[in-house]
Amino acid sequence: MSANSIRGPVCISWKQDMEGAMYHLANCILLLGFMGGSGVYGCFFLFGFLGTGYLCCVLWGWFTACGLDIVLWSFLLAVACLLQLAYLVYRLREDTFPEEFSLLYKTLCLPLRVPLPTYKEIVHCCEEQVFTLATEQTYAVEGETPINRLSLLLSGRVRVSQDGQFLHYIFPYQFMDSPEWESLQPSEEGVFQVTLTAETSCSYISWPRKSLHLLLTKERYISCLFSALLGYDISEKLYTLNEKLFAKFGLCFDIRLPSLYHILGPTAPDAVTESEKDDEEVHEPAMSPPQAMPTSVQQSAPSPPPPAATSPSAPPSRARMSRPDSGILGEDSTSLVLEDFEEVSGSESFMDYRSDGEYMR
Repeated sequence: MSANSIRGPVCISWKQDMEGAMYHLANCILLLGFMGGSGVYGCFFLFGFLGTGYLCCVLWGWFTACGLDIVLWSFLLAVACLLQLAYLVYRLREDTFPEEFSLLYKTLCLPLRVPLPTYKEIVHCCEEQVFTLATEQTYAVEGETPINRLSLLLSGRVRVSQDGQFLHYIFPYQFMDSPEWESLQPSEEGVFQVTLTAETSCSYISWPRKSLHLLLTKERYISCLFSALLGYDISEKLYTLNEKLFAKFGLCFDIRLPSLYHILGPTAPDAVTESEKDDEEVHEPAMSPPQAMPTSVQQSAPSPPPPAATSPSAPPSRARMSRPDSGILGEDSTSLVLEDFEEVSGSESFMDYRSDGEYMR
């Protein structure tokens, strides 16, 4: 077999006539299609232009080249690109959430790189329902509302109070009842110790307690995710309360200081005994028994007045100082003032120190 027969026929002369406009248009569109990038929208760009280019090749092969093989191959490639586009549209529709849930994913979960299938399980647990609260409508009432769900605020602002005393606000993308959720075991029941009132029109999502506990038990990754989110949320609320805790001279103290545990905690029995002992010492001169006086003094002492003419009671041991101005201490008059807790069990009082560092030294 000769070398010429292996190589096949050689072009003796080139065609003088160029292909039609459809052929050149098809190649230009194919060139644009191969410039597509990565990602979902890059795939739309790629397969969209490739499908259009192969359709142009079908038209060129049918009307100009008159080649059945050109028509068939171009048609098959165009169909493959169209099927790929249909599959991308189906995936996009499947992964599409309502606007509130899409924004929630971008704000809360995307920075933590939570996979989209995992997020879909979390959303499915709350049944993709968004609830609303009108202005001044209560979400929970202290001592009445049972703790049977976990809610996340999407928009608006909620006011938290206890016994009519303002504590702090809840802002969008914060849990509304994270302390209550963490305070109970899955098998326990309880009621809210605070009142939550919508200060503006609010929207929120809510997970039923039992359904969410089942999901957290089944999925370890979701359990770790909620543990991190709830821990961060509770710490934010604690630091918000810490900003409202002031001493009588206007300094803000850290709630982590050991002395505040004794100040804000329950009074120890020995502390009560000491205070009672102080009261007895104050009243002791007026109530001292007559037999403790010398005999000569007893004889010359006048007879005691009748019971109706009793002497006025002794003045109080310490007068309460007025609260500092709310403009100095904080944003409103609801800031906690530590002068109510001046007497501390033990030998020294926290109020004797002028700063945190001085106390710790």
